[in-house]
Amino acid sequence: MSPRLSVVVPAFNNADFVDETVRSILDQSYDDFELIIADHASTDDTWQVLQRHAHDERVTLLRTPAGGGAAANWNRVTEAATGEYLRLVPGDDVLFPDTLAQHVAALDAHPSAAIASSPRSLVDASTKTIIGRRGPRWRSRLVPGAEAVRATVRAGTNVFGEPFCVTFRREPFLAAGGWDSSFPYLIDQASYCRALLQGDLAAVPELAGGFRLSSTQWSVALAAEQSRQARGYHAELRRTHPEVVSEADRRVGDLRVRLVAQTRRLAYIVLRRRMTAATTGPGGKS
Repeated sequence: MSPRLSVVVPAFNNADFVDETVRSILDQSYDDFELIIADHASTDDTWQVLQRHAHDERVTLLRTPAGGGAAANWNRVTEAATGEYLRLVPGDDVLFPDTLAQHVAALDAHPSAAIASSPRSLVDASTKTIIGRRGPRWRSRLVPGAEAVRATVRAGTNVFGEPFCVTFRREPFLAAGGWDSSFPYLIDQASYCRALLQGDLAAVPELAGGFRLSSTQWSVALAAEQSRQARGYHAELRRTHPEVVSEADRRVGDLRVRLVAQTRRLAYIVLRRRMTAATTGPGGKS
């Protein structure tokens, strides 16, 4: 029989963190799951590190040829999944011990829900908490899909969290088109919204885990491109689903996208200083 849940990990150059990621999945309180991991032609020791878990009967290790960007590996692991539910965990984030059980219970309790979503904490390279909780506090445990889509547009940011914060119903997700890479920097948010246009959101208040901050998120150019793509995505939703996203929603969202980008730039400066201070000694040397 297929497992209830497929946890999939698209790994790429995660040698320093992927073992911790995998252990956080295998050590879950919930046990009816398969774990599928694909290494996307990493140039570090990611594949060698993954061999530590090759003996576990729950684990399937795959290799994805180079090219195609993140979407290629996300699709690779997703297509290999067999469970009723699907959860994607990047190869450097960590799950908290009960989050799989919480998401399965939420989706079981709410048949109309297309996804379950949790807030998360932000952690540094040593998994030390930088920000204790990030994510909205929804007014109810079941949020209509259209309301959730409208909320993320008006917020000007992804209110659902990074991929490890979300669990899908796998077959409806695939039937709706799977991962939406039309706006590459919004592949997770756009995919959540695609699912939510077909169903509701099961809001799980407990933290999903820790999202690991890294220097790759400290790019002003990257923030600017994310902002541009977010505005483009808002316009696309307004064009294709005017019954969900009004012109006022789009305008508010675009304004907040710019504010979020400015806030993010300031936050990157502060977090970089904090993380640099945490990894240097009294004399300023590591």
